[in-house]
Amino acid sequence: MVIRKLNIDEEPPMDLLLLADPSRAIIEEYLQRGKCFVVESDAQIIGVYVLLPTRPETVELVNVAVIETQHGKGLGKQLVINAIEMAKSKGYRTIEVGTGNSSIGQLALYQKCGFRIVGVDIDFFTRHYPEEIFENGIQCKDMVRLSQDLLN
Repeated sequence: MVIRKLNIDEEPPMDLLLLADPSRAIIEEYLQRGKCFVVESDAQIIGVYVLLPTRPETVELVNVAVIETQHGKGLGKQLVINAIEMAKSKGYRTIEVGTGNSSIGQLALYQKCGFRIVGVDIDFFTRHYPEEIFENGIQCKDMVRLSQDLLN
């Protein structure tokens, strides 16, 4: 298994990216400005994340997804840790991530990886997504913002 930057001539794994973000238009927009990384196993892409520079010395982890057959094996955590290490290696001082209020597993994962909750963007998903999103029996309305200082 190897984690690598998506090559310029490769198509992004849209099927995976859509698992974490249901808006193709939003994904295409941040792919233009960010860097896409994939994890391969046996020549198959099984996971993805995108790092998006947002402000000087700050980068946001905007999409983390793993194919469903690999859920529960620690691959998501490996991707998040790799993203943190990649951000450090590029000289960023802060890494941020946002996830839905209904994304219980993701909230736990990010906190286990050292992120801390720093705010809530009320009604983010109802403002930016035309269709209602439900996870874990909860309507996803708000974006929970988390951050990690990379200097520690």
